[in-house]
Amino acid sequence: MTYVCAQCKKKLAQEEGALRCPYCGSRIFVKERPNIPREVSTD
Repeated sequence: MTYVCAQCKKKLAQEEGALRCPYCGSRIFVKERPNIPREVSTD
């Protein structure tokens, strides 16, 4: 699973133990959502 740092927006792979961004030191992460196109009806 891939996480994105909330502060510097860099992608990180899941690691064992506590997560910490090696670039900025932040501990706030967001799960990256898959890029799936949505269908919207125009009725």
